[in-house]
Amino acid sequence: MTIVRQLLEDKELSGYVSIEAGNTVLDALKVMTEAHIGAVMVTDGGRIVGIYTERDYLRKGEIEGRSAKDTLIKDVMTPRMVTVTRAASVEECSALMKEYRIRHLPVVEDDQLVGLVSMRDVLVAALDDRESQIRGLENFITGTGFQS
Repeated sequence: MTIVRQLLEDKELSGYVSIEAGNTVLDALKVMTEAHIGAVMVTDGGRIVGIYTERDYLRKGEIEGRSAKDTLIKDVMTPRMVTVTRAASVEECSALMKEYRIRHLPVVEDDQLVGLVSMRDVLVAALDDRESQIRGLENFITGTGFQS
């Protein structure tokens, strides 16, 4: 069973991308586009205060009459985040994402943000786990031993 620690180790960058709360939505969109990501952590003086995602832009942006160049991130970010630790399993992450209908989970250790896992990270790891289990069961059934 894969845990978040392994997901972070497998990612090219185990950290996260952030933007200051006083920046505009347009600034955040540029950062997200350049980094090819769907979410950024929002900071205020170096302290994490929220998360801003593609969904936030979709639901709280132009459709509500806000302009990306004039709207501050702090006014449209999601301040309450569901978090996990490095010891959380892929299954736990998946359950949280399903329950709260979210696609990103900040990873927190000792009150410090250490990374961010996405639904894609969780899905890929879950599929890898299942494939490994299937190979192991096939080897066991065919008598070649339990190898994954």
